[in-house]
Amino acid sequence: MKIVSSIAVFAAVSTIALNASIAGAQEISEFRIGILGGENASDRLRANECLEEKAADLLGVPVKLFAPADYNGVIEGLLGGNLDMALLGASGYAKVFLTDPEAVEPVLVKVNNDGSYGYYSIGFARVDSEINSLEDMKAKTFGFGDPNSTSGYLIPSIEIPKLGYSMKPGEYFSDVVFTGGHEQTIVAVFNGDIDAGVTWADGLGEWEDGYNSGALRKASDAGLVDMTEIREIWRSPVIPEGPVVLSNKLPDDVKTKMTDLMANLAKEDPECAYGVMAGEARGFEPITHEAYTSIIEARKSKSE
Repeated sequence: MKIVSSIAVFAAVSTIALNASIAGAQEISEFRIGILGGENASDRLRANECLEEKAADLLGVPVKLFAPADYNGVIEGLLGGNLDMALLGASGYAKVFLTDPEAVEPVLVKVNNDGSYGYYSIGFARVDSEINSLEDMKAKTFGFGDPNSTSGYLIPSIEIPKLGYSMKPGEYFSDVVFTGGHEQTIVAVFNGDIDAGVTWADGLGEWEDGYNSGALRKASDAGLVDMTEIREIWRSPVIPEGPVVLSNKLPDDVKTKMTDLMANLAKEDPECAYGVMAGEARGFEPITHEAYTSIIEARKSKSE
C-alpha cells in the first residue's frame, strides 16, 4: 500500500511539474513590434507609441518598438525570431514566406474606407518639371524606395517594363536609384534632387491631401510636401495591402489578444489607428496567406 501511495504521489507531483513547465513555456517576457521603413525612425516610433502602450497594458509585459533603417531589418527580425509582430508590405511578406514558410502567420489587413484592401504604386514628379507621364521621363532620373518594397520597387519593376520602358539604368531612364524609403523619395522629388519617383497611396480621396492614406498623406500631414507642387504621372494596377503578421513562436493566447487589439483599434482609438495605418482607413480585418499568392509568385520570378 505504501509503495502504491508513493507511486501515486510521485505521479501527481510529476504531472503538476509537467503542467507548470508547459505553462512556463507559453509565457513571454516581452513583446517586440517591428515597424517597416518608409519615413524617418522618430516619426515611425511616434506614430506607433500608442500601440506600444496598449499592447503593454494588454499583455502585462514590456513592449518594444523597433524601427530599422530599411525593410530588410524587419524581415530579418521576423525570420530570426527577434520580432513578434509587424505590419509588412506584401513583398516583404513574400520574402519572409519564401525564406521560411513557418516563420509568421498573416492575421489582419488594413481595409480602406470603401471596403477594399488594395492600394497603388504612384509615380509622381514636380508640376514645374513638365513631366506628365513616363514618356516624358526619357534620359531622366527615376527614384525607388527600397528593394523589398512592394509599391516602392517590386510592382513598378514588373509593370513599367510592360509599357516598354526599360528599368535598366541608361537604357531609357538616365538612372534608376534607390532613395532608402518612401519619405526619402517624396522629399527627393519635391526638392528636385531626382526627376520623378514612386510611392504608395490608397488612391481614394483628394490628391491635394495626399489621398486618404499612404506615404503621400503622411508626408503631407508632416508638412514635408505641398501636394499642389507635384503631380501623378503613373499608377500601377491595384496591389493587395500587406498583412499584420505574428510570429508562429508566440503562444496562442498572445496571438489572439494582439489580433483582437489590432482588429478593434480603429473603433476604440481612431487617433491611434490613424498613425498606425498611415492615414484614414476603416480598420483592420482578417486576411489569410491565400491573398498574397500572386505577390509571392511575382517575387519568386524576380529572384529567378
